[in-house]
Amino acid sequence: MRNKDTVFVNLYSLQFEYTLSPLHIDIMITELYEIEQHETVVTEEIVLQARVILFNDEIHTFEEVSHQITLAINCGVTMAEALTNEVHYKGKAVVFDGALEECIRVSAVLEEIALHTQLEF
Repeated sequence: MRNKDTVFVNLYSLQFEYTLSPLHIDIMITELYEIEQHETVVTEEIVLQARVILFNDEIHTFEEVSHQITLAINCGVTMAEALTNEVHYKGKAVVFDGALEECIRVSAVLEEIALHTQLEF
């Protein structure tokens, strides 16, 4: 059973729970009402940044990896081959950095042919 003085806040599908006294709840409600009355609501989008690391393996050919990189990050053949060389000779390479959502998409495309990737925050 939930306490009626408990406030649940959802942020990016994560749920946080705060237990507040009735006085704090009244203050929060008053502040929200004042914001609505003055129409000064400021929204700020937080974009989480990440990097996609691609690891070398002994299964895929140079051409397979290079082709999949072009599909994943929408780059030219020259860039894909340079990244593939880095993966081959160094064992891994950062093949993309940007918004977390886009990194997840890039990683998924690379993993379509069972390449090994890692997201780094």
